[in-house]
This record gives sequence, C-alpha cells and structure tokens, in this order.
Amino acid sequence: MSSVKIGLLGLGVVGGGTWDVLQRNATEIARRAGRDIEVVAVAVRDTAKARALLGDSVRISTDAMEIVRDPNIDIVVELVGGTELAREWVLESIAQGKHVVTANKALLAKHGNEIFAAAHERGVMVAFEAAVAGGIPIIKAMREGLTANRIQWVAGIINGTTNYILSEMRNRGVSFAEALADAQRLGYAEADPTFDIEGIDAAHKLSLLASLAFGIPVQFSKAHIEGITSLAQEDIQHAQRLGYTVKLLGITRARPEGIELRVHPTLIPADSMLANVQGAMNAVLVHGDAVGQTVYYGAGAGALPTASAVVADLVDVARLLNAAPEQRVPYLAFQHDAMADTPILPMEEVQSAYYLRLRVDDRPGVLADVARILASAEISIGSMIQEPAGDHADIMFLTHEAREGAINGALSQIQSLPFVRSAVTRLRVEA
Repeated sequence: MSSVKIGLLGLGVVGGGTWDVLQRNATEIARRAGRDIEVVAVAVRDTAKARALLGDSVRISTDAMEIVRDPNIDIVVELVGGTELAREWVLESIAQGKHVVTANKALLAKHGNEIFAAAHERGVMVAFEAAVAGGIPIIKAMREGLTANRIQWVAGIINGTTNYILSEMRNRGVSFAEALADAQRLGYAEADPTFDIEGIDAAHKLSLLASLAFGIPVQFSKAHIEGITSLAQEDIQHAQRLGYTVKLLGITRARPEGIELRVHPTLIPADSMLANVQGAMNAVLVHGDAVGQTVYYGAGAGALPTASAVVADLVDVARLLNAAPEQRVPYLAFQHDAMADTPILPMEEVQSAYYLRLRVDDRPGVLADVARILASAEISIGSMIQEPAGDHADIMFLTHEAREGAINGALSQIQSLPFVRSAVTRLRVEA
C-alpha cells in the first residue's frame, strides 16, 4: 500500500517534534496506520535551518500555499499558529480535497464552525487532538470513548503556564510577578504571556471541549474569561487556611436553562485531584451520566507531548483515508446535522459559591451591615474569618451557592459602605 504523503506547515517547536516522532517511531506508526506516513514537503521561513534538520529527502518551501496546492500531498499539517493566514491555508487545503491536522486552538476557537462546515461539504477530515491539553488524548476520549454518555460537566486545568505560576505562588509564597518571571526564564511562558495569564488560551480550548461535550457550535466569543494577573499572595494563603487551593479552571456545565462556559481563578478543595496538579501539567475531569467522573492527566504542552497528539491524528486519518465520509467520527462528536442551538448562559445567571475578602474599619456594626446586604440578596454565608490589620480588619467570607448576578449587586452595595477600605476581592468556589 502506498505511503500517506504529508505536507508540514511550520517546523518550530511542535513541527520539529512531529518530525522527530515520525522518524524515531516510523516502524511502530506504520504498523498502527497500516501504511507508511511520509513527510514530503515542509513550509518554513528559515530554509537553511530546516535543511539542517531534514536533510535532502524533503522538499522545503517558503510558500505554504505551494504545499497546500500540491496534488501529491494527502494531509496538510498546520503547525504555524495564528489565525488569519492559518485560516486561508486550512480552507484552501479543504478546497483542494486534502485532510487537515492542526494544533491551532485559536484558529478553531475563532473559525472552527466555518472550517468544519467546509470540511463536511468537501468530505475531508479535520483532526485537532493537539489543540487541547497537549499530549492528553482528551479529544478522542470525548469524541469516541464517552459517546454513550450525556456529558454533564467538564472542568480542567488546561493552561500549563498559569498552573506553574499558581503552583509557585502557593508552594514558595512568591508574588505573581516573581512566579511569572520564573515561568518565562524556564520557557513555560512567552515573552508576551497575555494569552496565557489572561485566560484566553484556556478559553480557546474550553470552547472546543464544550462543543464536544454538548454538541453545540464553537462559541469562544460567548465565554466568560478572567485571568490570574490580579491574584494576590494573601488570597492564596487565605485559601490554604480555609482548606482550598486556587487554580485557573475552565468549566463548562449543562444547566436546564443553558450551558455555562467560563474560565477564571477558582478555589477548589485542597484534597481534590485537580488541586494537586502541580507545575505545568494539565488535567481534565469529565462527568458523564453513565460513567460518572473520569480523569485525564498529563503534559499539556512541549514539543514531544504535543507531537504525540499530532501523530496520533495522522494515524487516525491514514486509517480512514478510503472510508466514506459518513462512516468517519464527526469532527465535534455529534453528527453535522444534529448540532444543538442550546444557549450559552450569561455569567450573571451562573450559580457558584464564592470567596469574598474586604478590608474594613475595625468597629462595631460592620459585620452586621455586610451580612444584612448579603442576606437581602439571598446569599447565605457558609463561614467567615476576621483578621486584624492595624486600625482595620480583613474579613473573608465563604458563601453557599448563589447566582452571579446577585453577588454582583451585593458587592456593589458593600463597596459603597463608608467603612470599606479596599476593593472587594471575589473568587468563585467549586467542589
């Protein structure tokens, strides 16, 4: 049987890792795929660097479209990143009748609906295991392994940079700025870490997981996104004393009235599995009605873990090259004509428990006034800690579950009280 011909766009960290894995494990990969998988062309900016890595057996070009339009190529692997040029390359690959493998979560979060519709029309595959949680096979698990289930919720640590920062803040007691500098020095964070620390990268991934879980279009634009830049070391410490750990979580949950889609710092019990995911590792929990809770843990980034997912997609596509389109696994787990229009809930309608911290004048009546405002908004206090702070006092509340809109209204009133001396810190709490 003839080999599967690959056109590789990009030879950076993941592209280089993909080449490495395909070469070192060529025999095992062929045994699994049923045929050889051969990189025949690569598009790069630096041809000299590419030639030094690839040798003379692979055609090297600086024009991605040349490779996309090469009739001898079966699968285009997009590993450049970005959205606009990548969109053009991927859509042209599909128009040319080529299958696509990509690790580009930003591309699929922004243009996934368009790309999947075009691929369905043309009868080609789009595979994206490497776009979420690096080497963890979470896409395959949700798209195939859990198909018997009605998924109830998905929650996960799906950005290694922020998890490393929060782990350092907790374990070493350093500030956010110090932990970020360490992450950049070690290569966990980019020189411009905005996408990671502001929660955008996690939201890209979560929007794909929500589509796989609930059979809805990709709706990144409707996700609620908060990053970790405003987290204070004192809140990390208070959370520990209360029996919690702070993690940046992506959470999507089916409610009767719609679907939650949110990324934000979250207090979770210190003895929970997610709380003990350290460093740059990722972990995802998926709860199905039949199977219950399932756990997926591993490296969420890096050359070889991500390349592992890319090559797994290549093997899947190679196995199904001659299958009729209707016999293949749907891109987003649900059949193309069976996608639901379930709404994404506005954040004001989300239900959660809350951690609240405020600095107040240390005088009688303060607690009573704050408690009255919370009670009037139907927010029940679960526990409270008060600590002296010079002439003032810091008060920390843990509430029972309440509606976000009610919390917003109550915090607005509390913030306006004359004895409140700081902005009220609010973090959500999940079990």
